[in-house]
Amino acid sequence: MRKTTLDTVLRVKCKHRVGQLARLATAIAEQGGLLGDLTTLRSMEGDTLREVTVETLDEEQRDRVIEAVRAVDGVEILDTIDRVFDLHKGGKLHMTSRIELRHQRDLRYIYTPGVARVARAIEREPERARHLTGIGNSVGIFTNGTRVLGLGHVGPLASLPVMEGKAVLYDKFVGISASPILVDTLDPREFVDTVMRLSLTFGGIHLEDIRIPDCYKIEEELIERLDKPVMHDDQHGTATVALAAVLNACKMTGVALEKARVGQIGLGAAGSAIARLMMAHGARDVLVTDRSEEAMNWLKGMGAHPVDLPTLMREADIVIAATGRPGLIDPKWIRPGQVIFPLSNPDPEIEPTDAIAAGAAFCSDGRSINNALAFPGLFRGALAVESRAITPEMRIAAARAIASCAEKGEVVPSPLLPHVHEAVCEAVVEAARAQGLEGTARLTPRKRS
Repeated sequence: MRKTTLDTVLRVKCKHRVGQLARLATAIAEQGGLLGDLTTLRSMEGDTLREVTVETLDEEQRDRVIEAVRAVDGVEILDTIDRVFDLHKGGKLHMTSRIELRHQRDLRYIYTPGVARVARAIEREPERARHLTGIGNSVGIFTNGTRVLGLGHVGPLASLPVMEGKAVLYDKFVGISASPILVDTLDPREFVDTVMRLSLTFGGIHLEDIRIPDCYKIEEELIERLDKPVMHDDQHGTATVALAAVLNACKMTGVALEKARVGQIGLGAAGSAIARLMMAHGARDVLVTDRSEEAMNWLKGMGAHPVDLPTLMREADIVIAATGRPGLIDPKWIRPGQVIFPLSNPDPEIEPTDAIAAGAAFCSDGRSINNALAFPGLFRGALAVESRAITPEMRIAAARAIASCAEKGEVVPSPLLPHVHEAVCEAVVEAARAQGLEGTARLTPRKRS
């Protein structure tokens, strides 16, 4: 099964010969490359200019494919293009104006002297800034780069491409203006202080890629001090989508979540949040296991039941794993009829085919559990009703909305479908209103006693 892949575009000039394309394709295949799109750019006398997309597992295999293509008689490589790096050139973001600037009067309206009236209005009534500036439609994405994707501690600067990607998703999926903010500190207190000083700029605070346990302390204190939505996506975005997937898997297999025992293996940022959301949703019992006794005791205080791994595998009806340890789950441990979600990427705790062969009723790995299904709609809904928080009830409503949008046979839908984000937003708005959170957000931080 191919997991980590690179797409490389080869711009080649090929001689007009019978079987020339077949020789090119054979050279690629002999090195294990997959032939993708084939585009003819220009036909010339005796030659054809083409772009050939090749998929490889890694850079080493890509280099072997390139050398093999160079060795094909009648083929000249003019250029090689790495699609990923090509799309990142110049960054993925650019701030633009919503206002046309054509006439002298436009300048007077948006800048001096007209803008002074708006500034005075906000000075008198600070909450008007939510509607007279971009604050009400903005999110700050804060990170220190200490836990980036599967890369670990790469630092704030190397995390920026990931943060820019999040900002693109906010814009394209729900129309929110999101700004990456790199916080160059490993001290949770300094991180919180930095966010507090910048918080006036944004309607919501998105925390991203922060190591544990710092992420818990940072989120907890910011929620306490700010009357605006604050959410650590690695925890709650993942948990929301995982719950959506579990809801649909239960529907497919006839398992009732409220009567099921859910087992959570791995209690890092994502795993602990999944366990908490399963408890909030009303799972009958949540079993947890981790190498950290501190993590297990923390969840125990919230109502979970710490057990060892063999006990969890023996007793849980639904097993979710988020450990980063490929092959952790032995197929011999699978109990017939279990629902299994090995979420670690790119290599899961057990291959789905192995789990099904061992008797699992359902198994799906982490490739479908994409946070992009959750965080845009969660913040869009919270900002729309000016909620001061994103609560477990709002996340559960979002999970149900995501689950309801999946097609038959899917555990979750594609994040590229606009109606999914609309459904999440609507569900979050309704949940916030039901909790009396509409209109409770405030731009200024709470004063500390």
